[in-house]
Amino acid sequence: MSERFDADAEFDRQVGNLVKLGYPDLVGRSRDDLVDLLEPLRGRVADRESEPPTRARVPFVIVLSARIAKPTETMPLTTYNGRSGFVARDTKDIDEFPTHESVKLPVDDAWLIFDVDRGTQTLGAKPEEARPRFARAGRSPLTIEEGIAFLTQFPESLEKNNCFQLPGTQLDRRVPGLWISDRAPKLGFCWAGNRHTWLGHASCADRVW
Repeated sequence: MSERFDADAEFDRQVGNLVKLGYPDLVGRSRDDLVDLLEPLRGRVADRESEPPTRARVPFVIVLSARIAKPTETMPLTTYNGRSGFVARDTKDIDEFPTHESVKLPVDDAWLIFDVDRGTQTLGAKPEEARPRFARAGRSPLTIEEGIAFLTQFPESLEKNNCFQLPGTQLDRRVPGLWISDRAPKLGFCWAGNRHTWLGHASCADRVW
C-alpha cells in the first residue's frame, strides 16, 4: 500500500516556505496578506487524491505570478545543496520573456499547478517537439514562474543530467531552463532548436485558481 499523502500539510509547508524565504516583502504584502491571498487555494488541493512527491514528479505547487514576483528576484531564493540560485549573465532580460502562445495563464496573482513533472521522458527533445507531446497527453509546459516555484518547493527535483527547460515561456528562439552550475541552481536559456541530453521539459496536468 502506498504512503498516504497529506495535501493539507503539504499546502501549509509550501506557504510556510514562501513566508520563511521572504516572499511577503518581495511582493509588497504583509505576511498575513500573503497567507490570505493563498488560502483560497487550499480547498482545491483537498479535492484530489495524490501520490507522495518524488524527485521527478510532485502532486502540486503553489505559483505566484511573475507580475508580482519577478524571476530575477525569486531565482536567488532557490537553493541546491545549500547554495543559492542565480541568473545567468546573458539572461538578465529574463523578466521580459513572454508566455508561449500555447499556454494560457490565469490572470490571478496566485494559482496551483497539479501533477508537476520535470520531464525525464523528454530528455534530448527540442521544445517544439515536447509541446505537441504534452498537448496530446492533455498536459501543459511549465512557464518560468512555474518552474522556479517548482524548484523553490522541491529543490531535489534538480539533478545532474536530469535538469529541465521551461517551454511555456519563450522569447524569440530563447527558452529558459534550470540546471546546476558551480554546484548551484542556475536560470539560463537554451536555443529552441538545440537538443540537450541532460535537459528535459517540465510540464503540469493543469492549472487551478
